[in-house]
Amino acid sequence: MPKNILTISILAALVLGVACGELVRRFVPDPDEIKTFVSNVSLLTEVFMRLIKAIIAPLVFSTLVVGIAKLGDVKAIGRLGGKALFYFFVASLASLSLGMVLVNLAQPGVQLHLPVSQDAVHAALPANHFDLKTLLHHVIPQNVVEAMGNNEILQIVVFASFFGVAAATTGDRGEPIIAALDALGHVMLRVTGYVMLLAPLAVFGAAAGIIAQKGTGIISTYGTLMIEFYLALVLLWGMLICVGFLVIGTRIKNLLSRLGGPFLLAFSTASSEAAFPKTLQELERFGCPNRIASFVLPLGYSFNLDGSMMYMTFATLFIAQAYGIDLSLHQQIIMLLTLMLTSKGIAAVPRASLVIITGALSMFDIPEAGLLLLLPIDHFLDMGRSATNVLGNAVAATVLSKWEKQLRH
Repeated sequence: MPKNILTISILAALVLGVACGELVRRFVPDPDEIKTFVSNVSLLTEVFMRLIKAIIAPLVFSTLVVGIAKLGDVKAIGRLGGKALFYFFVASLASLSLGMVLVNLAQPGVQLHLPVSQDAVHAALPANHFDLKTLLHHVIPQNVVEAMGNNEILQIVVFASFFGVAAATTGDRGEPIIAALDALGHVMLRVTGYVMLLAPLAVFGAAAGIIAQKGTGIISTYGTLMIEFYLALVLLWGMLICVGFLVIGTRIKNLLSRLGGPFLLAFSTASSEAAFPKTLQELERFGCPNRIASFVLPLGYSFNLDGSMMYMTFATLFIAQAYGIDLSLHQQIIMLLTLMLTSKGIAAVPRASLVIITGALSMFDIPEAGLLLLLPIDHFLDMGRSATNVLGNAVAATVLSKWEKQLRH
């Protein structure tokens, strides 16, 4: 389904769900009957979320292995590759941290007060019983099949990292495995697209259930969330521009003027990939060598999506706040690091970030159904994320060109 049709379908499902939930709230006086309605309509949500969770392990494993294997070791990548990876990870960590700080300050989800099931008596990293042994048990896998079956994301990341490095250093014998996993990754991304076709039904069920319980007052939360998220993006833009200014000085103004077209294209299409050719062209006109820009930009689409990075922590903690789940600082830091690692390789795929966020939610027993709160406005948030990704990757290519002393005037 084309992205715009899916977005329209999701918005239509949201409107119908709100109307249905409000009708139930007004004309069904018995609270028990309302609970029954919510329980039944939530089945639509449950089916969707179970399918999303089924995608997590094979998608993360395949894309992470292929990403690491294609990069090879640092010696093979060369000096530019090493600098690029260093920059990308620092930028990703900064973006994720900014999102974490701002969502904790703004607290956009606290007014929802959604009910959370009391059946989940264990937490992946319990705040009251956290120690080094607990952390190691959730990081080091003893059985990769068990880790995948339980969606232990950190364990999958650790195993995939070893596997990817081993595949890269095996030579010709490892290429068939890398090719097979690359094909698996593309297949799982196609599966993700198929599962997303059920998103309108899931949004309808979630909206109808929430409105039936809470009323239409929570709708204002969407507007608040969008305003706060775009304010956070503005701060991130300022941070990226400052980095550019520190490296290339006042030439940053010329760079920003050249990026106006690609920036608006990414914003209007909600796709940073759509702006790739124009971004590459403008970077070359600005003075970045083709060999650097053509290397950094594609690599950046897997490793340096600053807007998407910030959105992941923002969205995950927003959902936790909506359910009244208070995560300690060390839990949030572990979540941040997990998102940074698991997002590499698939962050550029539309809506694949939902799979990564779902994995992070499951780590801390945060109801994955909360992700559906974001689907109705995901397209509008994606517009800002995509434009930010273009700016971040363009600044990265310019900075690396300057570090290599090859930025032309």
